[in-house]
Amino acid sequence: MKTRELAYTGILAALIAVCSWISIPTAVPFTLQTFAVFLTLGLLGGRLGTLAVTVYLLLGPWDCPSLPASTAAWGPFWVPRAAIWWASFYRPHHVGAERWLGKSAPVFLGSAVVGQILCYLFGSVWYYAVYTSSAGPVGMFTVLGWCVFPFLLPDAVKLALAWLLSRRLAPALRISRR
Repeated sequence: MKTRELAYTGILAALIAVCSWISIPTAVPFTLQTFAVFLTLGLLGGRLGTLAVTVYLLLGPWDCPSLPASTAAWGPFWVPRAAIWWASFYRPHHVGAERWLGKSAPVFLGSAVVGQILCYLFGSVWYYAVYTSSAGPVGMFTVLGWCVFPFLLPDAVKLALAWLLSRRLAPALRISRR
């Protein structure tokens, strides 16, 4: 790994952590974490993007503020609100499809959508399991109404903006996506 790649990986892991704290106040508030993950993957590609997301995920247990409202240690990772945070790990693996299918826009966007669907799936199942064990039974459609439906449009906008921004920034930063 080159020094430039290592530096961009660290900077973008930090960007994900910062964006996870930025909340957009709408009817259902959302953070810019998804935007930062997609931007990271768009700039660095599957291999380094996955590394940056992994670094971000590993910051939480050591009292780094990567998980909003973090209390450090492993406690915050097992509550329902941590489900989507953990599910962030599923996004970069599917962007790695560029290795086999090329680095075109349809490949990035398609694989990012598949990764986001897996994120929704994993996060919803996790939320369902943790919520029902602590608060009682609830239907899966209700969980989807809490964890997925309100975020479909904002996540689509964040994906589109991250893709556009990554295409403009990569040449300026001299980032070679491998």
